[in-house]
Amino acid sequence: MSKDASSSRYTITAALPYTNGPIHIGHLAGVYVPADIYARYLRLQGHDVAFICGSDEHGVAIPMKAKKEGVTPKQVIDKYHTIIKQSFADFGITFDNYSRTSAQVHHKTASDFFKKLYDQGDFIEETTEQLFDEKAQQFLADRFVVGTCPKCGYEEAYGDQCENCGSSLNATDLIKPKSTITRTVPTLKRTKHWFLPLDRYESFLKKWILDSHKTDWKPNVYGQCKSWLDDGL
Repeated sequence: MSKDASSSRYTITAALPYTNGPIHIGHLAGVYVPADIYARYLRLQGHDVAFICGSDEHGVAIPMKAKKEGVTPKQVIDKYHTIIKQSFADFGITFDNYSRTSAQVHHKTASDFFKKLYDQGDFIEETTEQLFDEKAQQFLADRFVVGTCPKCGYEEAYGDQCENCGSSLNATDLIKPKSTITRTVPTLKRTKHWFLPLDRYESFLKKWILDSHKTDWKPNVYGQCKSWLDDGL
């Protein structure tokens, strides 16, 4: 959230829900109710508040849900965006604007943001190997891969995280990986990507997170960020 002290304007946002299913009580209790309470509190104090959120239509879980239901990703998105937006209204969450990431304003803002980083030379371009499903003829995002966790031996770990031991993983770390789409063994295929090298900003992030804002965050959130910084970005 940000504040313009001279005009007492506040912008509040909350995590964008993925449109692969309805929201549940855990979403409300953990994210949206606390943000709504804060927005209401500021409004009661006479401040100008913009409480903004929207449906995230770009999560890997969406095409997974679409494949499972035998429909297109857009059909899944449209269905659950409508359900989620209505649920927020029914629960009285007071968004000033609830939108979606397919909106033209979102596309333009995101494009401008990344183009600025590109023009500044902030990205690096690297060719890496990524798991590829030959049968489905597509590269596999992390959640489309399961295999044995190299740290605890759990046999149904995802390509981004083991839900048994909680370790963060790369899909290529998995032992005996399988595609969740076709259940076949994927191959490695070279592909080119842009990366934002966070190590360039490590000293700034350490100072901002570990020193300036140590007491602002919940202990578990602070601890997770600290562990990433301690390991080196």
